[in-house]
Amino acid sequence: MNYTPSKSPALRLWKSLKNTAPGRWLVSQILCYKAPYFRSIKPRLTRVEPGHVELRFKKRWSVTNHIDTVHAIAMCNSAELAGGLCLDVSLDANHRWIPAGMTVQYLKMAKTDLRAVCKLEKYDWQGKQDVIMPVSVYDTNDVEVFHADITMRVSPRK
Repeated sequence: MNYTPSKSPALRLWKSLKNTAPGRWLVSQILCYKAPYFRSIKPRLTRVEPGHVELRFKKRWSVTNHIDTVHAIAMCNSAELAGGLCLDVSLDANHRWIPAGMTVQYLKMAKTDLRAVCKLEKYDWQGKQDVIMPVSVYDTNDVEVFHADITMRVSPRK
């Protein structure tokens, strides 16, 4: 089976609107409308391309815990968005995906605004398989404070 480039609506939308701040904001809003739980972190996409997605979110009162650091689940939320979107815009148009699991590591206390990055070296999956989407979350000093490996189940579209 030959690789058919992604036909992701999110990728098409990003390509048409990425060159302006209002356009990037609008794409972020549309993704949050499609998957409303992501709205809890108010993500702002900064890069969307096959094999590489980045987003930012601010440390605000609503995403903090009892010790005034960014809550673990807020970081999980950003990782799932970055990893899922990265797979969506990278995946062969003849395939589909669904999350199957997530393993996380809390590396440092997250005391600042954060940046979630999912970057892949290869994305030419074929057939049915599980794919690990690595996502790192960095603070404003570029220190990795959180890491997630998200297992995504990839299968051919029917």
